[in-house]
Amino acid sequence: MQPTTFLLASVLKPLDDTRMYGKYGRTLVGRAAETHTVHIAGRWAPTPANAPAGLQFHSLLRGSRLSWQRLAAQLRYWRLLGRLQPDVVVVHAPELLPLTLLWQRLRPGQRQFLYDVRENYALNIRTQQVYPSWLRDWLAALVRRLETAAASRAAGIILAERSYADELPFATQPRTVVLENKFEPQPGQAIPTQARLLPQPGQELRLLYSGTISELNGVFEAIEFTQRLRQLWPAAHLTIIGFCQRPEQLQQLRQVIAGAAGAVTLIGGDTLVPHAQIVAEIGRSHLGLLPYRRHESTWRCVPTKLFEYLANGLPVLIPDNPYWTEVVARHQAGVVVDFTETNLPTRVVEALTTSSFYPHGLPAEAFWQAEATKLWRLLDTIR
Repeated sequence: MQPTTFLLASVLKPLDDTRMYGKYGRTLVGRAAETHTVHIAGRWAPTPANAPAGLQFHSLLRGSRLSWQRLAAQLRYWRLLGRLQPDVVVVHAPELLPLTLLWQRLRPGQRQFLYDVRENYALNIRTQQVYPSWLRDWLAALVRRLETAAASRAAGIILAERSYADELPFATQPRTVVLENKFEPQPGQAIPTQARLLPQPGQELRLLYSGTISELNGVFEAIEFTQRLRQLWPAAHLTIIGFCQRPEQLQQLRQVIAGAAGAVTLIGGDTLVPHAQIVAEIGRSHLGLLPYRRHESTWRCVPTKLFEYLANGLPVLIPDNPYWTEVVARHQAGVVVDFTETNLPTRVVEALTTSSFYPHGLPAEAFWQAEATKLWRLLDTIR
């Protein structure tokens, strides 16, 4: 491929976002014998200290997601398109599609863009009760129409979840590929080659809840389980690390933690946490918790944290979700549980003291490398 200028853009995702920077950005500048320039535009975050050569960062948003700065981000994006004159734009947020379509229309046939579908946005808007009830259906329909229009003009559609191929009516064009949120190691990170040693009762047991902090993702269930487990394993401790987008839930979370008698540590909450710090916490932990509530907007998705835990050999507790249980069972990576089960702490203690996790090593399918190959295969067809 000839030297190419790429622009990867979002509004709310931080500059060090695990998908936009950690996977796409580093993949695009890392191809042997080729020299490409990759610009990453998103929500302000400290520039990664170990970013490879060829990556440049541009802040579109410094305020909160509900501030007026979110409108100003559109102007910054438009100016960036004009100044950089990218060959290929990868759009990581639907709110940037209108200006992307306008930018492409001004020079038809000369400008290419890909749309990276990271969520089923219309479904989320209708079902997650973030927006007022009178606004949800109208906003969901608007987003779906916008995505459909963009799909007809995009050089390719990328789906972050396999289930989206069935859910999204516009994901039918020939250049539609699935690139799951699999794990890309940090530069220089030593990947474990065998299962980690687990503590014995009486020793410290470090539990982990990482990533997006929300009621829907089961953060309160994680705390409740930890408190129950401490009755059998007093040295059990839960670390919650990540970002919470809803201030009212964060306030409730802090109140619950304050009453948890030192059983829980919160890292982040109202601030974005660098992914390298989350990966480091995974390496220090003994058990990863995924106490997701069953909800139509998330139940068919595979959480990024599941790939992260699998790739780092961290045993997991997961609900009985058919999209997750098959891979966990295949690699003996954890235990399928009902987080409301009365005798759950007893089951977990027994599993930790008698079971062998990852007996055949870390699952190769949890790593990003195969997805990177598919990304380049798509790009080679449009440039």
